[in-house]
Amino acid sequence: MRIVIAGSSGYLGQALMDELEGHDLVRLVRHRPDEENEILWDPYKEALDPQILDGVDVVVNLCGASIGGQRWNEAYKRRLRTSRVIPTQVLATAVARAGVPALVNASAMGWYGDRADLEVDESFPAAADFLGRLCVDWERATAPAEEAGARVVHLRTGHVLGPGSLLLARFVPAWKCFLGGRFGSGRQYMSWISLRDWTAAAKAVIEGDVSGPVNMVGPNAVRNKDFATALGAALHRPAPWIIPGWAVKLVAGEAAIEMLRGSNIKPRKLEAMGFEFRDQTVFEALRTALPR
Repeated sequence: MRIVIAGSSGYLGQALMDELEGHDLVRLVRHRPDEENEILWDPYKEALDPQILDGVDVVVNLCGASIGGQRWNEAYKRRLRTSRVIPTQVLATAVARAGVPALVNASAMGWYGDRADLEVDESFPAAADFLGRLCVDWERATAPAEEAGARVVHLRTGHVLGPGSLLLARFVPAWKCFLGGRFGSGRQYMSWISLRDWTAAAKAVIEGDVSGPVNMVGPNAVRNKDFATALGAALHRPAPWIIPGWAVKLVAGEAAIEMLRGSNIKPRKLEAMGFEFRDQTVFEALRTALPR
């Protein structure tokens, strides 16, 4: 398959490039192309020439500034939105004009917001908070491709646990210093997926025929307190502390909602595809993510 990937330099993009080895891969980049398979584009300045997509089977879009990249102020919230919506609109329009059969586009578990103990799947409506509205705009931006008859997939990704992941880079030093523990009540759900399962699932989606939203999460979400315990076990450290919600908000600002709330998200579409997870538990995922 000939696959064009935007956002290939990011954490997930680099891992997916490795997973898709053997396919004819083309990278859309915003720096001067250094390799034969790189094509320059700037979605914030101009449309993508549809001729670039001639003969392409799938376009994959993983563009978007990091949700946890910094404290959220109004300027950063605008960046979170524009870095997702604008590249998606540009790619979806080019996919429609070039007649590309499929667009596989990033999305996020932020779609669901805080559902307490309720199990949720791909059929649930979006939350009304900032992340929920962001995900709605993000997914709606693929409309030109869908209206042109392309197979469109929205990868609603949870916390990815893998070597070098941002989440673990932030937590591991504290746990190693015996400062680990639950956030707030610790009862909030955390939907996770190991990096190797995410890449394998994304490959299956790209090569398959599924469409619409796909929850890119592991089979067993955990409560925050259980994640803290599992991370402690993986690092051979206790995790006894309670980190109050106000302290998390003081450090992370509005972005703290990622740790203080959550949903018990189920990967129904992946299960229906017959996808087999290599990491069934969060402890298994952490053992593959952390250096021995």
